[in-house]
Amino acid sequence: MAIEWTEDARGIVVPLQVQPGGRKNEIRGEQAGALKISVTAKPENGKANEAVIELLAKELRLRKSQIHLLSGETSRQKRVLLAELSAADFESKLAIIFKL
Repeated sequence: MAIEWTEDARGIVVPLQVQPGGRKNEIRGEQAGALKISVTAKPENGKANEAVIELLAKELRLRKSQIHLLSGETSRQKRVLLAELSAADFESKLAIIFKL
């Protein structure tokens, strides 16, 4: 799995490929270097973005306040900052999610 995340002083920046209006909320894997996410919420009034943050918080065991949408508010391609998270912690969390 080759998710093209980067590390900065605040934490980890992760590209996302989001599918709003999906069948269920889940992290589906990797697509074109991004973490592929499906959420049931429709892309109306930020509902899908909120669902993405809630899903990431739950699956990565982070506080919602640690997840910041950096770009892509109205796009399927997004970038999020996972604050206060090291590269090693992020990789281990992904390994647990994908049972690697």
